[in-house]
Amino acid sequence: MSNLFEAAGLEKGAPRPLADILRPASLDEVAGQGHLLADNGPIARMVAAGRLSSVILWGPPGTGKTTIARLLAQHANLHFESLSAVFSGVADLRKAFEAAKGRRAAGEGTLLFVDEIHRFNRSQQDGFLPYVEEGVVTLIGATTENPSFEINAALLSRCQVFVLKRLDGAALETLAQRAEAYLDAPLPLTQGARETLKALADGDGRYFLNLVEEVYALDRKEPIETAELSELLQRRAPVYDKDREEHYNLISALHKSVRGSDPDAALYWLARMLSGGEDPLYVARRVVRMAVEDIGLADPSVLTSALRAKDAYQFLGSPEGELAIAQAVVHMAVAPKSNAVYVGFKAAMRAAKETGSLMPPTHIRNAPTKLMKDMGYGKGYEYDHDAPEGASGQDYFPDEMKDRPVFYNPKGEGAEGRILERLKRWRELRENRRAGDS
Repeated sequence: MSNLFEAAGLEKGAPRPLADILRPASLDEVAGQGHLLADNGPIARMVAAGRLSSVILWGPPGTGKTTIARLLAQHANLHFESLSAVFSGVADLRKAFEAAKGRRAAGEGTLLFVDEIHRFNRSQQDGFLPYVEEGVVTLIGATTENPSFEINAALLSRCQVFVLKRLDGAALETLAQRAEAYLDAPLPLTQGARETLKALADGDGRYFLNLVEEVYALDRKEPIETAELSELLQRRAPVYDKDREEHYNLISALHKSVRGSDPDAALYWLARMLSGGEDPLYVARRVVRMAVEDIGLADPSVLTSALRAKDAYQFLGSPEGELAIAQAVVHMAVAPKSNAVYVGFKAAMRAAKETGSLMPPTHIRNAPTKLMKDMGYGKGYEYDHDAPEGASGQDYFPDEMKDRPVFYNPKGEGAEGRILERLKRWRELRENRRAGDS
């Protein structure tokens, strides 16, 4: 196999990664981004019209952001200037802008590619505005983070945002075939191992070609089976940043799977978060929130289950304690659902803000002093336990609130069915009493 690498220009003395060697030479060679680059794609239309505007390329690692920027510069016959926000500062930006001004004076345009543009702070991003507006540079920013959160609104309004997709199996197969054609040798993998190699890449084309290069370097004569491949190649951790958008996307997926009564999807997203390194106690806290927001009194035992899962994890730790969290998640997913308490509490909070400092009616105010008794505090209060149905039907809202709001509306699911029947009786009792008092 060493001869194969020598023939391909991958000698030890001058190593050049296969991913760099196979970098696309034209936009139609970029794999997996047909929604942007096919004939009717927005980038393809922009190139065909000869009007290249500033854009933000948003997508996971290894999906072709840098490659697309380079190829756009070639198509538009612009000088390609590249900066990384990780290693560059204000001085580097000023130098790039001054050089672009000089080229413009000489009749040459500049495409400024900024990798990881979200790492520039707000004031640094503001520095791009005059040069983008005046056309000194055509800006191509690349980011793995949601531009809505990480890019200044002013800069974002001057750029088109294009979303790149993680490479699917078909796109990765295209890259594998290109590698085989370039090296003039088939990948020494069984079909099952070939599919496993794609799964290991997790949608990252550059990483996939690095894996392909590792497989060729094994110099195997017989095809490698799936089990052996897993031992030979170490799988990287899934793309997951606990402080970034993916963190919120996955917890949202878990929450909505529980709300949608799908225990299988809920377990999957829970596993994705935990395998990505999420703090199990963060998940446990969100599980408690789900219990009160989406199940509530339809199954009050769910809140107890969620709290016990948190306690069990704190007692056992990982990985044993994670099973308790999984059990609570499944309990919630299969439980009857009601957001009646959640909706009612939000409505009550709005009413509290709107009504200000209204005092309770005098009959339910405490009267610890003679003065308060003389003012009528507590006068006419009826002890509900002494009433025939354990409810007197008295009014408990401020006197100034003529319309008695209804905040809590049970949906009748699970235990709330019994609550609904009791509430109907109590509300009817209060309505009848109010009608008699009027």
